[in-house]
Amino acid sequence: MGKQKSTLKRKLNAFHLWGIAVGLVISGDYFGWSYGWASGGTLGFLIATLFVAVMYVTFIFSFTEMSCAIPQAGGPFAYARRAFGPIGGFFAGTFTLIEYVCAPPSIALAIGAYFSDLVPGLSPVAIAIVAYGLFAALNLCGVSAAATFELAVTIIAICELLVFMGVVAPGFELTNFLSHGWAGSNTFSMGTIGGICASIPFAIWFFLAIEGASMSAEEAKNPQVTVKKGFITGIITLVILAAGVMMFAGGSGDWKQLSNLNDPLPKAMMMVVGQKSSWVHMLVFLGLFGLLASFHGIIMEAGRQIFALSRAGYLPKSLSWVNRRAVPHWAIISTAVFGIVCVLCNSFDPFFNGQSLTANIITLACFGSITMYIISMMSLFRLRKTEPNLERPYKAICYPTFPIIALIGAVICFVLMIYYNFNVFVAFIILMTLCYGYYVYNRKAIKEDFVVIDDNAPEVEDEIESDVESEGELIGETVYVQDSNRKHNI
Repeated sequence: MGKQKSTLKRKLNAFHLWGIAVGLVISGDYFGWSYGWASGGTLGFLIATLFVAVMYVTFIFSFTEMSCAIPQAGGPFAYARRAFGPIGGFFAGTFTLIEYVCAPPSIALAIGAYFSDLVPGLSPVAIAIVAYGLFAALNLCGVSAAATFELAVTIIAICELLVFMGVVAPGFELTNFLSHGWAGSNTFSMGTIGGICASIPFAIWFFLAIEGASMSAEEAKNPQVTVKKGFITGIITLVILAAGVMMFAGGSGDWKQLSNLNDPLPKAMMMVVGQKSSWVHMLVFLGLFGLLASFHGIIMEAGRQIFALSRAGYLPKSLSWVNRRAVPHWAIISTAVFGIVCVLCNSFDPFFNGQSLTANIITLACFGSITMYIISMMSLFRLRKTEPNLERPYKAICYPTFPIIALIGAVICFVLMIYYNFNVFVAFIILMTLCYGYYVYNRKAIKEDFVVIDDNAPEVEDEIESDVESEGELIGETVYVQDSNRKHNI
């Protein structure tokens, strides 16, 4: 039986990681967030977004500490595994996996909606399936090509958002944004609070998946520096874009016509320049780049997460195999297959709550992300206590205040999401139960020690065929297995 390689190569710089961090999220500026207006109104949703933005800023400034200290493809999975052992790794890895496999189907459906605006008569579902095939293929070409493409489409997407703001600015009226802004009312009341709370998942959508850049840390040059730069500049970029998009879209006309849409920006622009304007056609065409950036980036990082879980024994071993370009091909293909199945179920309402499939999948992805944020902050506190001498090139700003704010914010979001999205929460629990069943069944195959990549190892340029489970063999870089008492080569 041929031996399979299970290592990645370091080829990414800080600019790449900024592009990945922003690109993973930027589709949240193009669609998804406007569902929050349906429940919270413009002002209520603004309150929810400010709360979530504070949570994300404090989270990223804390999370970056672990990303620089433990630069591995597993990201949150790797940190929780090191902090709490295999069971901690299971929960963090599964939470992250749910987030990253559930987010792309909703983005694919939005891509279909934008294409149908551009070419009426096209099936959004068919376009979504084609998108999965094309971008899975692109990811199989290698991390350099994938990351360079991600950077390019992210820059185009940012420019297009700036163009959108500039075009609708002459028609902006604050009274449009303020009208019935408190969950459909002109005045704040206790009833508004429920709408604000219900809109939280869609505020999270503005920032969801930024932490995914940590999954590319194992492929980053000098990750202790590049990860920090990518994360911090990324979250600043996203906060500015979210504020601009939401304000300008809400002030362009009757915002109620934009809620519950997969393509709110073209519709907002139509209110200002008319339906037949060339600006609208340009926005629809170039607006696709924002969706494509996130779609491509999340598929890329989902593959890395599956790769890391498989390499550690939490998923079938074949999912950690990489091709000749050092790409986890089976992990990426499995992500695409799952997403296509979800897209084909577009006409069903499996959650029985009357919301669109896109809104439900976004909420399910948010459940995965929020629980992952909680365990990540717990891992940060745990590692500060158990490994005080761990080399930390970057330390969390305002520790422990920022991590505490992030943790409390995540817990509040989680509780509110359960209350207002109980059916989706049940689906989340069912998924977790199925995953835990596999974990128990396969527990003997899970490596009990934590795998740490030696960043001082020489760069490997040639292909090295190895079996990840064969002791005494180099697996592409110097790799150590360590626990609290020992460290040795494998």
